[in-house]
Amino acid sequence: MEITLVEGDITTQQVDAIVNAANSSLLGGGGVDGAIHRRGGPAILAECRALRASRYGRGLPAGQAVATTAGELPARWVIHTVGPVWSASEDRSALLRDCYVNSLRVADEVGATTVAFPLISAGIYGWPIEDAVRQALTVLRAATPATVVEARLVLFGAATHAAASRVFDDA
Repeated sequence: MEITLVEGDITTQQVDAIVNAANSSLLGGGGVDGAIHRRGGPAILAECRALRASRYGRGLPAGQAVATTAGELPARWVIHTVGPVWSASEDRSALLRDCYVNSLRVADEVGATTVAFPLISAGIYGWPIEDAVRQALTVLRAATPATVVEARLVLFGAATHAAASRVFDDA
């Protein structure tokens, strides 16, 4: 699987699946989650509400992933995953890596060949950017998905992209 780093807006990526750094409610929020829901339109929210009414009454657990339509986004699916909130006193790295593992599993299940990932948990959830990149790359470099041939790590802003590039080149 090819791994690429892209500076930009994840909602404009022309891929089969866009990964959403969702909150457990699946009903939209701020940051990447809000941007995906706004740009994708009401079809995404409708499917998320159906998921809450059926399989995820208490919300999507951290580390898990589930797919919905991408609505008006230039993708076929949105794969929602809930990252952990950063903690200096508790190592939640395995849970963060689970977001990438389970998102790739769901991408395989829907037959996606190209997937765009945000830097999960590195926004409002406070995960340090360089370590968030390391956790993502640990999974993506070791993965052997059945259908995914390209994983893009879409980084918002030049500073985030530069930090990710340093980690990418060093790892």
